[in-house]
Amino acid sequence: MKTKQEWMNLALNLAEATIGQTSPNPSVGAVMVKNGELLGVGTHLKAGEAHAEVHAIEQAGSKTKGAELYVTLEPCAHYGQTPPCAELIVHHQLKKVYIACLDPNPKVAGKGVEILEHAGVEVEVGLLEQRALTINQHFFHYQHKRRPFVTLKAAMTLDGKTATSTGDSKWITSASARIDVHRQRHRHDAILVGRNTVIEDNPSLTTRLAGGGKDPIRVILDTKLSLQGDLAIFDEQADTWLVCGNQADKEAFCQQHPEVKVIQLSSARIDMTDLLEILAEEGIQSLYVEGGATVHRSFLEEQLVDECHWYIAPKLLGGQDAQAVIGGISPQWMQEASDFTFSQIEQIGPDLKIIATPKEDV
Repeated sequence: MKTKQEWMNLALNLAEATIGQTSPNPSVGAVMVKNGELLGVGTHLKAGEAHAEVHAIEQAGSKTKGAELYVTLEPCAHYGQTPPCAELIVHHQLKKVYIACLDPNPKVAGKGVEILEHAGVEVEVGLLEQRALTINQHFFHYQHKRRPFVTLKAAMTLDGKTATSTGDSKWITSASARIDVHRQRHRHDAILVGRNTVIEDNPSLTTRLAGGGKDPIRVILDTKLSLQGDLAIFDEQADTWLVCGNQADKEAFCQQHPEVKVIQLSSARIDMTDLLEILAEEGIQSLYVEGGATVHRSFLEEQLVDECHWYIAPKLLGGQDAQAVIGGISPQWMQEASDFTFSQIEQIGPDLKIIATPKEDV
């Protein structure tokens, strides 16, 4: 007979498979069990559609009375696009609900547990909580801090170079690493680059995976709205938002490109903190930054980096004229460096992928 940890891991596997496609909702998995028998499973597939608990209950049919439910996030307690799952669980007379972690959304935040316990349903919270928190780290970050989770991405050589002195960067890393980047695009709500990246590379900034994927909103930093011409970002394959300063002629640009949304800041330069506040108001919970050295430096200077994804190829360029990952002028002293912690290191094809997070103050 499976342990409760094994049942919850199954629910977490279901949730993990939908990361990126449920935003602005979290990814949730549910497993219905009775006397060691699997009655039903479910996962939330898309915002506005049935929640994971609903699918599991429907599969269980008439066998729900006295059953146990393993769910990766606290069942909702409010009426939104779907009815409250907590009330549905009570209605179907489940005996016990195992919840990996509570929902930080103020509309839920313990209210789901309260409904269940008030109806006599036994509740256990915290089973494999850390994995559940990791699966929905973008959602939790947004709920707690009210700004997008920012991931800096860069592909570089072994000596930390992102391009040659001529700007050539195709390709530093392998096809396997680039596929992984597309998986990350699928998992983020928006992708951000600067004007120079658009001019130099003319990127499409879409998700290209064999099995399909969700295209992130393309956020382009263009202080003076000077981008013109036959650029890939002006196609309609994905939404494009241009961010500019207060001196740009927004009206004229919008007449030429009505398909593009323009976000005009109140200052002449683009302030990243102000931009993230606006993106948060627009419902953007996660931002994948693929900008160049200058853009990366801006996020680092304003301490807005939540995670770094560094793809390192086993190549050496050498030379002081090759382009580096982070631009600007370095500090004079090592103690002024930004401290990070390696949270994950893996080999993808011939390349290394390192995930690092800002070191927390003790």
